[in-house]
Order: sequence, then structure tokens, then C-alpha cells
Amino acid sequence: MITLLDYGAGNVLSVINAIESLGETVKTVNSGDDIVSAEKLVFPGVGAFGNMMAILRDKGYLQPLKAYLDANRPFLGICLGLHALFGKSDEAEDIQGIGFCSGSVKRFATDLSVPHIGWNGINVKKPSFIFDGLDGDEKVYFVHSYHVVPEDDSIILTTTDYGYEFVSSIQRGNVIATQFHPEKSGRTGLKILENFLAGATGEVMPPHVSEGTRLARRIIACLDVRTNDQGDLVVTKGDQYDVREGGSVRNLGKPVDLAGRYYEEGADEITFLNITGFRDFPLKDMPMLEVLKQTSQNVFVPLTIGGGIRDYTDKDGRTYSALEVASEYFRSGADKISIGSDAVLAVEEYLERGQKTGRSSIEQISRVYGNQAVVISVDPRRVYVNTPGETSHHVIETGIPGPGGERYCWYQCTIKGGREGRDLDAVTLVQVCEKLGAGEILLNCIDRDGTNSGFDLELINMIKAAASIPVIASSGAGCEEHFYQVFSGTSAESALAAGIFHRREVPIMAVKKYLRKRGIEVRA
Repeated sequence: MITLLDYGAGNVLSVINAIESLGETVKTVNSGDDIVSAEKLVFPGVGAFGNMMAILRDKGYLQPLKAYLDANRPFLGICLGLHALFGKSDEAEDIQGIGFCSGSVKRFATDLSVPHIGWNGINVKKPSFIFDGLDGDEKVYFVHSYHVVPEDDSIILTTTDYGYEFVSSIQRGNVIATQFHPEKSGRTGLKILENFLAGATGEVMPPHVSEGTRLARRIIACLDVRTNDQGDLVVTKGDQYDVREGGSVRNLGKPVDLAGRYYEEGADEITFLNITGFRDFPLKDMPMLEVLKQTSQNVFVPLTIGGGIRDYTDKDGRTYSALEVASEYFRSGADKISIGSDAVLAVEEYLERGQKTGRSSIEQISRVYGNQAVVISVDPRRVYVNTPGETSHHVIETGIPGPGGERYCWYQCTIKGGREGRDLDAVTLVQVCEKLGAGEILLNCIDRDGTNSGFDLELINMIKAAASIPVIASSGAGCEEHFYQVFSGTSAESALAAGIFHRREVPIMAVKKYLRKRGIEVRA
């Protein structure tokens, strides 16, 4: 029996599913006594440090947890569950941590994009039973803006490089904690979890010990999910956002089956875009929630969900906040949520008021779950101008002239699935969203969507120069070379595709093999 400390924030369903897939049963903590009686305790911290510590105190979990740790009993902390072991964090300077380990939690001080999101390696610093069956050159999944700085080097189990070397896991006796997410690290992560569940069987040093790690560029499979005319939830794909063909919605398969296939084929992440989200009320949208629940049972890579995540008032007059909507998705298996039209409206309100309100969906969700859980989905289209002086928007000189030979353009933000343009450019959108608390950008391009003509590198470079958070390049992939172009021609951390993966026109592993041959770091 494994006891799981779920304090109510983030996706712990994936941790439960991962443990149960290994043949164990899971009991969640409902009182301090459950911690005291635990045989093995798993603490998958998700969200923000201050919010986590406040909940642990309010629920009466702190003292039993301290006693459990001090007794050197089997413990696995994950991500924020690692941070909690230390006394203080830059994320909430006035909040005291558990203090089991001496040291602190610091924000990344690097020119690289923060949060650190994606698949990176580990430098093993000392032997541990947790490494049994590993080669040492595997990659595991990270998503964080802060890292621990222990005062005692002897507890450092692994380090990882991102701008500089940081501590990515610790072990002190039977207490182990990782910055990376084993439950989201595919078969490697499952093996690490299996080793923890089995218990110490001897100290193991992997045969390959790295002397430096590299972050992999992510290949993300996207599933556009909507209800077809028969009421079934299907995966579809549009050309420039038109999902109909011959009057009917294109049906490319069942979401759960396709997501499972992508996991087996090597996708680094899977994104569900619920493109009926603006019509249907998400908390009543049980099919989409069920898709997430079923997918997370067998898919152990990150899952992102977008569509309809905003404040709602139902037909009975009850109002739900964007935070409540997002929480339902997280509880159903999502790791990140993607906000589209509502992000545009939030930025427009910010520009009108000249300040944050604290009420936007981005602010609400990032305050509880951390900015790493919030993705903004940008749907821009090109607007050509003859000279930069024709508009007040951010303009680039383009190598792709307009229909009248125009040499300049700006990127207009849209809402409602690209059907309505706004007086807002993509640069302003991402810069304000970053201030509001977004942690990642899903950068689409209406002009390229479904064209198989390659990514809009000019747009991607423009946004990368304007923002300090990671960018997922989307729209236009048609062959392996397009992925090489986006990774060699821009600093985008990830690239996303939909139709070519659905139809097996370009297999995911073929993309990775092509990139690896050309020197682009990818996960095997």
C-alpha cells in the first residue's frame, strides 16, 4: 500500500495511475494519522510554494510530515515535493518550508527561457537503488522555474544542466526527492518509480555517468477534439481552421486511442485542443474529462488541454471561475491548461486599465498552480503594410511579400477560433500574458495552418525575441525538414504538429531520427 499526499493542487491522478500500473494500490491522505501510518509516502507537489505550505498547515499535515521525515521512513517527493523539504524559497520569501534539508530554493538565474520545461538528462553524483536498470543517459521530464540549493553536498543525488548545473534530485537516507516528474518521464520514469516501490536492494551506479546534460527539443502531437454531427467526440483537423470536408466534420479517430498511439510512437507531449470548448460548458463536458482520465491511465508524458477555460455562468445563474474550470481538468489528468481567446480579452482589459486586476484566468490559475501550468495559445494572422509607420503595432520586415508587394507586416491576434480579428498584435499579447503569469506560449499561425508549407520562422523569431518564456512552434509542418528548419532557424523549444501525425504521413520517430542525424538534441 502506497500513501499519496494530495493537498488538492495539480494533477496527482497521473502519479496514482503510474503507481497502480506497477501493481501497487494507492491510498490518499485524509488526515495527519494517514501520514503517521504510511508504509511508503509519495508527495507529488504541484503548483506554487506559498499556496502549498499554507494548505499543508491548514490541513494539519505539517507536524506529522516532519515526524515521518525525521524518522527516516521511505519517502518520495516530486517537484514541489522536493522544494517543500527546504526552509525557504524565492517563490514565497515570507513562507517557511519544512526545513528537513538545510538550504533554500532559488529562481533560475539564466538567459535561457524560464520555466525550464522539457526532457533533460541527469548527472549521477552517487549510487542509489533508484538507478537500478538505468543506463544513465536517459532523459526525464522537468517543468519548473525554481531549483533547490542544498548546503550539504552529500545529499545531492543528481544534477542537471540548464544555463548552469543545478540539483535535480536528493537522497538523505530513505528520503528521496526529484525535481523531475517520474510519472511524466515515460518508461524511464516508471522504472524509477518501480525502484522506489520495491525498496532498497543495493546501491547502483548507472554504467554511463554524464558530465553534462542537454535539454531536448520537444516534438508535440496535437489532437483537435470536437463533437461531430452525430454527437461523438472525435479528433479532427482543419485547413486554416476549417474542420469540415464535404459538409461533415473530418473524423480522424478516437482521442484516447490516438493519444495512446502517439505515446507509443515517441511523442514528448500530447496536447488536446477542445475546439468546441467555447460552446460547451467544460464542467458539464464529461466526455472531454473522461478522455483525459482514460488517457492518463496509460500515457506517461505531459498532457495539455485547451478550449473553453474561462469564467462561466451556467443556465441556472451559478458562476464558475476559470480556476474552478482548470481545476476540474487538472483533477482529470491534465498537466497544463491552454488559454486562447480569454488571454486576448485579458490583455485588452490590462491595456485599458493599465494594471493587473488579479481576476483574469491567467492570474487566477498561475497563482495556485504556478506559471508553468499556464500556456497561452496565440492565433495570429499576417496583416501587410507598405511602411512601419502605417500602424502602431509591432512590425517586421518580411521576406514573404504581401499580395501587393508589401515588405512589412504585423501579426493580428484573433479570437473565436480565428474568426474574429482584434486590434492587438502578437508581441503585445505575449508580453502582457507573461506579466499576468503565463509560463509557455503555443504559437499558432492561421496563414500556415493545414498548409504543410513549413512553420512561420519570422513569426517565431519575433515572439522569441519578445518573450522570456518557452515557445511551442505550431502550424505548417509537412515533412521532417520543416522540424529541422524551425529548430535550426529559431530558438523555439518545441514544435507541434497534428494532421501529419494523425495520418501517419510523417511518423514521430522519423522526425526524431532526421533531427538527430543533423545534430538536434531529441529524446530517444
